[in-house]
Amino acid sequence: MAANASGPKSLLVTGAARGLGQRIAERATEAGYRVIAVDVSFEGSALAQRPDITRVSGSISDESFASTVISTHGPIDVLVNNAGIVRFGPLLDLASDAFRAVVDVNLVGTFLMSRAAASTWRSSGRSGAIVNITSMNGVAAGPNAGAYGSTKAAVALLTSQMAIEWGAIGIRVNAVAPGLIDAGMSEPIYADPATRQARESKVPLGRLGTSDDIASVVLFLASDDASYIHGQNIVVDGGVTGSVIAHLPRPASVDSVGHQPRS
Repeated sequence: MAANASGPKSLLVTGAARGLGQRIAERATEAGYRVIAVDVSFEGSALAQRPDITRVSGSISDESFASTVISTHGPIDVLVNNAGIVRFGPLLDLASDAFRAVVDVNLVGTFLMSRAAASTWRSSGRSGAIVNITSMNGVAAGPNAGAYGSTKAAVALLTSQMAIEWGAIGIRVNAVAPGLIDAGMSEPIYADPATRQARESKVPLGRLGTSDDIASVVLFLASDDASYIHGQNIVVDGGVTGSVIAHLPRPASVDSVGHQPRS
């Protein structure tokens, strides 16, 4: 069980109404954390039926909300910045307000929540852990992704910056970059059997990831077992981002071992 000297540790996760955030909240509760789930709305969420999880509605891109939720529902021990939105479309056709909306939630919201938590930890002399959710789209760009990949790449670098600035005051900061995960915002993609099969076939491990795959890594990074892991962006993708060359054509004649005859 996650606990400290005064009782169970507390974990706050944003974007928790469904998808990855919901599963992280559920798994954290199972692990013994006191969980605070944050989202803009919990209407229709399975968490709405959970009396053991505190739910708070509001936008993390609102600076006053970010500060208030941390101060009102703290002290917390772990912050998981999972909230994110997408506004897909070709860059040439993408409206500027759609681009800014993604930046405000994915990047600015992560900064505001993290700063609020870190300020509280510093003033109280407590240590804490932050786990940011990035994406394989922040490692390798995808077509028509709008600001999404850019913000996730920015959060990965922000993770590093937080790590070098806050490590000395007892705050560990890491990130998790999900790959092809059959959950949350990606569910509509995998509802199409042909698309699902095509994508699965490109993953070296031969399957799509699950919300549990991500939640397990998040909770590991939040735990004392990861006490010397700091400033990392851990890619959890079944190997897909490192397998580009495996999908390019290659003549069998170059694959023999040993001496290659000269022409």
